[in-house]
Amino acid sequence: MSTIDEVIRHPFHLARRFVTSLPPTPPAPEDESWADRHLLDGERALWVQMNNQDRRHSIGVARRFIAARPSATRAEIAGALLHDVGKIECGLGTFGRVAATLLGPRTERFTIYHDHEEIGARLLSTAGSDSATVELVDERGPAYPALAVSDY
Repeated sequence: MSTIDEVIRHPFHLARRFVTSLPPTPPAPEDESWADRHLLDGERALWVQMNNQDRRHSIGVARRFIAARPSATRAEIAGALLHDVGKIECGLGTFGRVAATLLGPRTERFTIYHDHEEIGARLLSTAGSDSATVELVDERGPAYPALAVSDY
C-alpha cells in the first residue's frame, strides 16, 4: 500500500498516533516492569533507546496483541513490544515522522523511517533475539496477523 493510500484509508489511525505522540511522558513504572519481563537483555537495551512515545505505544500494542493471540510466546510478545524499534535509527521526531508519512521516502532519514521493519529485524537479530521475534518485527510469520490488527 502506498503512503498516500495509508493516509486516505487510515486517517483515524494516523490522527490517533499523532495525538498520542505529542506528550513526552515515559511509560508508567508498572508498564516498564511488565515490558521488562518479556525482553531479553539485548532486546531491553534496544527498547530503552526508543523514545517515550514509541515505548508507550509498544506497550499498548503488545497488550492488544496478547488479547488477539492468547497463546503468544515470550518471543512473540517481545516482537510486539519491539515492532517499531527500527525507528531509533531515523532520528525523526513527531513532526518529522508526519512529514515522512505524507511525503514518502524522499530523504535518507525518511527512507530509514519507511524501512524501520527491516532495520528493526536486523537490530534484533544482531542482539540475539529469537527468530520468532525477528520474524514478527519483519512483518512475517504466523503471529503477524495478530500484530497487524493490534498496531493502532
